[in-house]
Amino acid sequence: MTVKELGLRYKNLILISILVIFHTVGIFGIKSDSRDYFLGLSFMNLMLSFTVLLLARKKHTLLFYIALLAIFAIGMFVEWIGIHTGYLFGNYSYGNNLGVKIDGVPLIIGINWVVLTICSCRLADVFVKKPLVTRALLSAALMTGLDFLIEPVAIVSDYWTWAGEIPPYNYLCWFVISFFIHLGWYKLKLSETNKVPLALYCILVVFFVILNS
Repeated sequence: MTVKELGLRYKNLILISILVIFHTVGIFGIKSDSRDYFLGLSFMNLMLSFTVLLLARKKHTLLFYIALLAIFAIGMFVEWIGIHTGYLFGNYSYGNNLGVKIDGVPLIIGINWVVLTICSCRLADVFVKKPLVTRALLSAALMTGLDFLIEPVAIVSDYWTWAGEIPPYNYLCWFVISFFIHLGWYKLKLSETNKVPLALYCILVVFFVILNS
């Protein structure tokens, strides 16, 4: 068996291993004396996760990439509304550890919306097959649950800061917006059987639980 054939056969295992290695390094780095250095690389870890999800994808259709672009644009737009008006999510602002910003919103945040959408939808598929609304509700709840784990880490990591306590309204907005995104994802039939998004969701849960401890 050639190297190429081995790579194709064990593709998902290799990709999941990459995710585990980089997130493990991230945990030890953030909890070490080099914390500031590793926090400054956070956007690279998110970009790596996004790239791995693309590599794991089986069907690379035009519709799929249009959907990714739409989710990215929606994520950036609602975050822009959030930081400039407070009407969505509450009163918050982004720090300096998420890379390049456009009018106050890091570009990687739009990518983050894409990553969390793919992972949450895939995990919801394991538990619910139909109707679409139920699947979208569950995936929105899963995505909001991740945000709940991310928030405490983000605040102490200069990802973003709040003007006061985190309002419950933040989680409500996450749930409602992600519900409509996920509903569109399911209506376009973009979900596919794939272990990598499932693994990434679990890795993210473990990653932020440990950093919260």
